[in-house]
Amino acid sequence: MERFLDRLEQIVDREQILLNEPMKKHTTFKVGGPADIFVQLSNADELREILSSAKEYDMPVYIIGNGSNLLVGDLGYRGLIVQIYKNMNEIQVDGNQMKIQAGALLSAIAKKALEYSLGGFEFASGIPGTLGGAVAMNAGAYGGEMKHVIQKATVLTRDGELKELTVDELQLGYRKSIIIDKDYIVLEAVLELFPAEKASIQEKMKECAQARKSKQPLEYPSAGSTFKRPVGYFAGKLIDDAGLRGFSYGGAQVSEKHCGFVINKDHATAKDIVTLMKEVNRIVTKKFGVSLEPEVKMIGEFE
Repeated sequence: MERFLDRLEQIVDREQILLNEPMKKHTTFKVGGPADIFVQLSNADELREILSSAKEYDMPVYIIGNGSNLLVGDLGYRGLIVQIYKNMNEIQVDGNQMKIQAGALLSAIAKKALEYSLGGFEFASGIPGTLGGAVAMNAGAYGGEMKHVIQKATVLTRDGELKELTVDELQLGYRKSIIIDKDYIVLEAVLELFPAEKASIQEKMKECAQARKSKQPLEYPSAGSTFKRPVGYFAGKLIDDAGLRGFSYGGAQVSEKHCGFVINKDHATAKDIVTLMKEVNRIVTKKFGVSLEPEVKMIGEFE
């Protein structure tokens, strides 16, 4: 560990390195134990060097954005967590195209698109994530998906190779992509939008915001939709039909507003959330013969 830390300090500034950093400070669930090492990146060159050094010292590495789809175990993460977020969030506009670094928030991208009278990205204006995660998961809402607006993406392999992938090469599907399959890391992407009246863009963003506010438990910490949509079903309806609206374990609860969300209702632990998710899946599977697959990513050590 000490030798790796010495090497790390040669790659990034010391203030970018945090030791035993509580991950509850970096996830929208607001839970999670400490990461041994937590680094906030400034650029892609740092990432390439970090990955190379981590491989040399056999150090586990996990890449995050703003932690909006992540559950970290209460005992924390043994290894290095690298955050691509606030220091890699540049947005450039050229005509109908937007070139965006992976750490940019989707809300910030939507705001910039509005500023330049570019339509097509309104669907993502309220999704609480960064571009990198949105591309990898093909994030979508209210009829829109990333695959509808992305032209190409630049990714980094775990061996430090840069690749530029077209939208077809990204193989974007429901919560999946070649990025996940190959464990690539998104560095930036180019979106292709279209000219639109600002009033029209604002109205669509307002409609999405109102729908989100009325249907989702935004007042509580969560990771968004907790389970993937089973083929032919909706996870939230299955959970509701199973009589689990408001069902709780410890500080975690199935949202009474939207059963597809597990929320941190009252100082929940990761153990509370996982236990609740498992019980929900057990009951739904028993009643309807449909298994629910988690959409939220789970890392680290759980009790």
